[in-house]
Amino acid sequence: MPSYDYDLFVIGGGSGGVRSARLAASLGKKVAIAEEFRFGGTCVIRGCVPKKLYVYASQFSKDFEDAAGFGWSVGEIGFDWGKLVAAKEAEITRLEGLYQKGLTNAGAELIASRAELTGPNSIRLLADGRTVTAERIVIAVGGRPTPHRDLPGHELCITSNEVFDLPSLPRSVLIEGGGYIAVEFANILQGLGVAVTLIYRGREILSRFDQDMRQGLHREMEAKGIRILCGDVITAVSRGEGGLLKVETRENGTLQVEQVLEAIGRVPHTQGLGLEAAGVRTDEKGAIIVDAFSRTSAPGIYALGDVTNRVQLTPVAIHEAMCFIETEYKGNPTSPDHDLIATAVFSQPEIGTVGLTEEEAGQRFEEVEVYRAEFRPMRATLSGRSEKMIMKLLVNAADNKVVGAHVLGHAAGEMAQLLGISLKAGVTKADFDRTMAVHPTAAEELVTMYSPSYRLKNGVRA
Repeated sequence: MPSYDYDLFVIGGGSGGVRSARLAASLGKKVAIAEEFRFGGTCVIRGCVPKKLYVYASQFSKDFEDAAGFGWSVGEIGFDWGKLVAAKEAEITRLEGLYQKGLTNAGAELIASRAELTGPNSIRLLADGRTVTAERIVIAVGGRPTPHRDLPGHELCITSNEVFDLPSLPRSVLIEGGGYIAVEFANILQGLGVAVTLIYRGREILSRFDQDMRQGLHREMEAKGIRILCGDVITAVSRGEGGLLKVETRENGTLQVEQVLEAIGRVPHTQGLGLEAAGVRTDEKGAIIVDAFSRTSAPGIYALGDVTNRVQLTPVAIHEAMCFIETEYKGNPTSPDHDLIATAVFSQPEIGTVGLTEEEAGQRFEEVEVYRAEFRPMRATLSGRSEKMIMKLLVNAADNKVVGAHVLGHAAGEMAQLLGISLKAGVTKADFDRTMAVHPTAAEELVTMYSPSYRLKNGVRA
């Protein structure tokens, strides 16, 4: 049998890579993991973890305002961007240390270097020029912000990679995009006192979400002062007077802002990885093509997480890593389950969702019952806010099974996690109906919507 330097070599120190390396090493395999930037990957270093910290920071401005309605007297307030950035950095550094400690304790070798494939079983480490071999290789290098290189003046813009560590908070920002990142940062920056404009080429933000959630969030964002320009794009960016950026748009003329944030999606980070030399096939977007067990076209090479462009979520990458270990090292072939994945948009208000949208349900089933509630939550009463929560259940009339659940409002992400368990278990609307409500909560609406708001027959409202 061939002799290799390692049983497993992992390229990429993000969630999927770290989990697969740590578990394999804990099983006694000789494992190395290479990371060119920082262990923890996009999620921990410049993604969901620091983003959620910034979401918390941005909510306090609203909380201070609301406190007066509940009898509190709040004095002069102020915000220090530098302190937030420093606190964020301390926390992600702590988490990075935990990732490294977990790998080391399991017996994995950590390599701070870019790693590129030179063949089906060989890897070159750019830090010192070494070439090493491995029986199995896992590629888990994640994704990167989609470049907008054809935009004149793109070099004057920033992406989600840079926004966390700006030297100072801009007074105004134009964000291009309508997905998770664009919407979340629009709310974060507005909450921190920035004048925010969002520009998106589509007809409505968050294109793959339920229409009620999209429209409801749009209304709430505009109500608090975020300007949203749908059906429009940036055509050029240049340096204007007084340090401002001059932004030309197709439909809304010229805008002047201090900063432009490009958030037009993410692409697999596969460029220059040596995939061709190893015989690893990619699709037109650069994503590594894998089968149901995360195997690439090259024997012994596997790919996990965002680099495969299956579902770009951290828990999915971790799940795929665990399936890889079960399949390759425990003799238990396990295919990742990508069905009914609950997810949240940490906008303000939040969106929590699992299952089919109303449009998807109408296309898939002959008759769908739609249960919908829109109401002012209790936390908004004494504060005087007019914001509304929206809750929605979609039910296949043929078998009474709940096929979609959507929430817009405070703590929607927390609700989505529990709704995900319910829908994964195949819950019916009758199960919701016989569940006792927890009162007073906003979530009780989910179990007190006894009659359909309307029905869809062959996708058309009856």
